[in-house]
Amino acid sequence: QVQLVESGGGLVQPGGSLRLSCAASGSIFSIGAMGWYRQAPGKERELVADIRSGTTNYADSVKGRFTISRDIVKNTVYLEMNSLKLEDTAVYYCNAYVKTTRWATRGTDFWGQGTQVTVSS
Repeated sequence: QVQLVESGGGLVQPGGSLRLSCAASGSIFSIGAMGWYRQAPGKERELVADIRSGTTNYADSVKGRFTISRDIVKNTVYLEMNSLKLEDTAVYYCNAYVKTTRWATRGTDFWGQGTQVTVSS
């Protein structure tokens, strides 16, 4: 199977910065899109940003503040978060769309365990 391991969450003051990392390992033939989602208490999980074939996509709420990038060789995706706001507080989940064999006709979505980001003064 495929494992996604996130790191980099923590507690930060408003206006601060954090960098999240997510490394994929296991039975990987190829990875399509990779992305970050978040879920705040009492709210549904939402897309923060994703990247596929070099094209990035961001939620309106994070445009201009967050940057997603990817190291294809390391199967790792990053999320640079700047100018953090109280409303960015959530559990952040990494997602990857993975083909596990060369014969697979479609990929499978895999998820990380989540990393807590808390923005508080």
